[in-house]
Amino acid sequence: MAKYMLLIFGDPAQWDAMTPDEWKAHDAAHAAFHDAAGARVVSAAQLESPPVATTLRAGSDGGLVLTDGPFLETKEGLGGFYLVDADDLDEVTKLAALLPEVRAAHSAVEIRPVVDHG
Repeated sequence: MAKYMLLIFGDPAQWDAMTPDEWKAHDAAHAAFHDAAGARVVSAAQLESPPVATTLRAGSDGGLVLTDGPFLETKEGLGGFYLVDADDLDEVTKLAALLPEVRAAHSAVEIRPVVDHG
């Protein structure tokens, strides 16, 4: 069994504009994903919006530079993640297809295998 990171990207302005009823449906879809994935979900979390992020990188003088916000300028921001155990990409793709972000015009789910160094 391998681990896969499901990275949920979307337009924070679209998420902020959702009505309470839209959030209720959105949360229900995530609950359905959790029900289908069961114990295969290793970890999951919703993240604060990109403007709250802090980026740490090497400065030109060899020191460290701390900046506000994400490193890349993009319309889509990382909104959350799931870390899941799955037998293969086909299994994790079927699970990820349950996430509402897959069908929203402003968002997507990136599936990335986790490297096992052990």
